[in-house]
Amino acid sequence: MDCKKQQNLKNCSCTYPGCEKKGACCDCLAYHLKSKQLPACCFPADVEKTYDRSFETFAKAWGLK
Repeated sequence: MDCKKQQNLKNCSCTYPGCEKKGACCDCLAYHLKSKQLPACCFPADVEKTYDRSFETFAKAWGLK
């Protein structure tokens, strides 16, 4: 399967400067899950900008906690 990085970049909400995984969703997701985090696309824009990708922040952001 080919990565659709250029197509994915159109919808990538990551604001982290210099992110090497931007647009490479498979790599991004694998990286964050390994670190017990979620990628930027799982968070509302105001929360994403904090760079706190924890499951706890995700739950708070979506009113699950």
